[in-house]
Amino acid sequence: MEQLFLMVFLALGGSALAGSVKIINQGNAALVETLGKYNGKKLEPGLNFVTPFLDRVVYQQTIREKVLDIPPQQCITRDNVSITVDAVVYWRIMDLEKAYYKVENLQSAMVNLVLTQIRAEMGQLELDQTFTARSQINELLLRDLDIATDPWGVKVTRVELRDIIPSKTVQESMELQMSADRRKRAAILTSEGERESAVNSARGKAEALELDAQARKKAAVLDAEAQQQAIILKAQAERQQQVLKAQATSEALQIIAKTLKSDPSAREALQFLLAQNYLDMGVKIGSSDSSKVMFMDPRSIPATFEGIRSIVGEHVETRE
Repeated sequence: MEQLFLMVFLALGGSALAGSVKIINQGNAALVETLGKYNGKKLEPGLNFVTPFLDRVVYQQTIREKVLDIPPQQCITRDNVSITVDAVVYWRIMDLEKAYYKVENLQSAMVNLVLTQIRAEMGQLELDQTFTARSQINELLLRDLDIATDPWGVKVTRVELRDIIPSKTVQESMELQMSADRRKRAAILTSEGERESAVNSARGKAEALELDAQARKKAAVLDAEAQQQAIILKAQAERQQQVLKAQATSEALQIIAKTLKSDPSAREALQFLLAQNYLDMGVKIGSSDSSKVMFMDPRSIPATFEGIRSIVGEHVETRE
């Protein structure tokens, strides 16, 4: 009998000893109640001891960041469009006592709170804004949820809307609108392209005409300059020719004067040559193709010869 009692005592003692040892994994924490009352006793990661039959671990939870998957739900936007929205929430327990004693089912409460906040935010926006203002919606949800869950000892670190799906009818309408917008943009781009092409073509023609006018003007200026230069060169050539001719005549007269001075008998030869040249001139004038009438008084010929001879004699005397 004593042996049986000893065995029962050892069994109860071993069971109590085993029940008094609690091992908490890293990243977790636990709350302990003594006789059904929480006295602030919390078990930290590692080896912990509790009083057998008096202490009881009532809540053990991780204090690491957790992910809360929010199921899709129907929402109505401000312009009365039905959409389906789902999200994901990242959160962690900051105060294990509040998370257990301030709310009965923390995860269920958070899911319902997130769903309510999403419906409220979507109801303030129009359909187009829900697609373009996704980051702003995430920030608003994060701020509101963090404030709402603070009494539960929870810290919401991030909120992300995953899918915003309009109803099938709305999707068809959006596709038709997008198709119409694409056709409109294509027509506008085509019109702008044709307009730009016409403008470039007109501008090119205007530039070509301007260049052609400039080329014509430059050619006319160069032609005028060339003509002017040709006239100047021709005048200079004629002047030079006249100067040379005058110099030749002067030199010829000087030679004649020297000859007459040195040889008095050359005077009669010169008079003869002058008279012959005078008669040859008349012959040439008469033999030209154009019709001419030349009046010559035979009696004036000797007088003419005498006048020429006197001119030559005076020139020779002057040279002397």
